[in-house]
Amino acid sequence: MKLLLIGAGGREHAIAWKLAKNEKVEKIYVAPGNGGTALENKCENINITDIDELVSFAKENDIYLTVVGPEEPLINGIVDKFKKASLKIFGPEQKAAMLEGSKSFSKEFMQKYGVKTAGYKEFYDHLKALEYLNQSEYPLVVKADGLAAGKGVSICFTKKEAEDAIYSFMVDDIFNGAGKKIIIEDFLEGIEASIISIVDGNTIVPFISAKDHKQIFDGGKGPNTGGMGVIAPNPFVTEEVLKDFNDNILIPTLTGIKEERFDYRGIIFFGIMITKRGVELLEYNVRMGDPETQSLLSLMESDLLDLIEASLENRLESFPIEWTNGTCVNVVLASKGYPGDYEKGKIITINEEVKNNVFVAGGKIQDGDLVTSGGRVLSVVGIAETPELAKKEAYNKIQSVKFEGMYYRNDIGEI
Repeated sequence: MKLLLIGAGGREHAIAWKLAKNEKVEKIYVAPGNGGTALENKCENINITDIDELVSFAKENDIYLTVVGPEEPLINGIVDKFKKASLKIFGPEQKAAMLEGSKSFSKEFMQKYGVKTAGYKEFYDHLKALEYLNQSEYPLVVKADGLAAGKGVSICFTKKEAEDAIYSFMVDDIFNGAGKKIIIEDFLEGIEASIISIVDGNTIVPFISAKDHKQIFDGGKGPNTGGMGVIAPNPFVTEEVLKDFNDNILIPTLTGIKEERFDYRGIIFFGIMITKRGVELLEYNVRMGDPETQSLLSLMESDLLDLIEASLENRLESFPIEWTNGTCVNVVLASKGYPGDYEKGKIITINEEVKNNVFVAGGKIQDGDLVTSGGRVLSVVGIAETPELAKKEAYNKIQSVKFEGMYYRNDIGEI
């Protein structure tokens, strides 16, 4: 069978690598893909991003199944268009994808169905938002309502910081319309965790938990990034935390999906905060995370294509997901200067013995070489029985990867 995979990041390289393991898969077209998917077994990149053109490609090339990696095409209705054309596709419909596409939509959904989350107010008018700051407690969180490439959240410790965030989002319009509407949310203090799950409309099955490391520098210091590394399972997600999550977040979310009659066969990502008051939901994503995916799919023993088909056929309740016992530590190697300005076009060398443990994000093929093309260049994963050994394994493998200006944190996986 032939598959079509939408996306261009490290997440998509990991998905392509995992799907290619299925013997029934003959070919995976990746649109548009990256330097990692260009070199991956059974894969071929195609330079198409327009949804209507992707529908035509799937029809003309007898694509058995399309898998959507990033959020943007989901929010733009790719699933609806593929289904209208009677094409099999994995992901939520556009209406359900607004759980990520609009912060106010998702908060209203949480409130309506009793999902435990922080209090909030929404604003269309920057003057009213500024006025609200006079009665607020700090820190607080200012969020752009729409998609802002992972940068639309500002934690504000003072009124001045909150004012600056409101002006940037709503007046200066730094997110090209995504911040014209904002929400101001109570700050939650605690430990973050990622719980990526798969949905078939009737059942939600959580994957192993993960902990992302967002800041650029060791010790969780410096500006936020798209993610500098992951440990999975998350050591702070205990059985008690999982029960709290299940009772106060997962079950009411599933109730909401059913009540709203969402056509939801895809991934739902719960970004949670483990606080002194219990587990609270920070946000929904409607796709796998990056770099969480690279860690989780490395630990997943079950076949990913079989799991996706179980979701599409409403069989998740009777599909046990098998996992490797142990821990995965994933370290992101970034370009010097990231998340600020950085140079591109640096040649990447990866020793053969670690290629199955390296997932490319910001890399492309240029004149026959794999070269850097993004801030987060690639992920290196290590798997072992304990977090300490998995960390050692990952950092040992990094010695087999080289490019000029390579930067990474040294504390991924430390608790």
